[in-house]
Amino acid sequence: MEPNILKYKAPFPLESGTILPEIDIAYNTFGTLNADKSNVVWICHAFSANSNPTEWWPGMVGDGLFFDPKDYFIVCANMLGSCYGSTGPLSINPETGKKYYKDFPVVTVRDMVKSLTILRKHLGIEKIYFSCGFSMGGQQLLEWIITEPTIFKNILLGATNIKHSPWGIAFNESQRMAIEADGTFGQEDDNAGINGMKAARSIGLISYRNYKAYNITQHDEDNSKLENFKACGYQRYQGEKLAKRFNAYSYYILSKAMDNHNIERGRGAAKEVLENIKSNIIVLGIKSDFLYPLEEQELMASLMPHSTFVAIDSHFGHDGFLIENEQISKILSTFLKA
Repeated sequence: MEPNILKYKAPFPLESGTILPEIDIAYNTFGTLNADKSNVVWICHAFSANSNPTEWWPGMVGDGLFFDPKDYFIVCANMLGSCYGSTGPLSINPETGKKYYKDFPVVTVRDMVKSLTILRKHLGIEKIYFSCGFSMGGQQLLEWIITEPTIFKNILLGATNIKHSPWGIAFNESQRMAIEADGTFGQEDDNAGINGMKAARSIGLISYRNYKAYNITQHDEDNSKLENFKACGYQRYQGEKLAKRFNAYSYYILSKAMDNHNIERGRGAAKEVLENIKSNIIVLGIKSDFLYPLEEQELMASLMPHSTFVAIDSHFGHDGFLIENEQISKILSTFLKA
């Protein structure tokens, strides 16, 4: 399903001080906006996903599922800097007539949220009944409810944080080092750095899962093996799989945006920043997630009014938010009824 493209033909100032001459915002919608515009569900996607949640969250979004287009008007926008239609490193710089590539500026989660607000206004949406975001999607949503606190009624913030941790930044820097080690990275080519990105994805996967998850899915029964273990093939396969759909320049830029997520920057202490949030909020953590550990979600919930913290069980670490659809559906059903 090809996304819609909103062409914003005006200068777009970034938090860094750089100005993009114009931006594209790629987005998908599902269902129909009702007469009083009270059925909007807005989903903020995570790091390497796109604006079509039926592809990357097929157990939750679609006909007969929890987020059913028969009931809701569902919106999802591709984040700025990505390679799925919104302006990013592979976009044409209108000032040069050439693709940005390595010259694409650093963007922040706040910059991404500015683009979401532009899209919201374009769609004529004044209130959002429910919005959810996990991981980097949760970082965007948290920033958004800080900047537009009266827009949202109900919120799910899942497996995310107030600011990115040194631990998470270290994983991202390791992935960028893998991309930089690819001698083609920096060239003006869509495939530049692709082998480095495969290695980066392998590093990232280790942080998304955990010891138990690999024991469940990648265990070798053949005790005679000396090499070519199942886990080896899995890491290489996942790198190849991402290389078919993603780009090293976007990977590099988005990882930096994740690192610079910090709601306190220029604002003050998190408690003061969060105390004015008006929405009903459920903060969800995953017990086996060591990339975004529970303590980050517990802290977030403790600082926001009208918030509840809940933790789910999963063998699959941070990736549990993409897998544990039954648990998440039950939690959301109770939350939204209340």
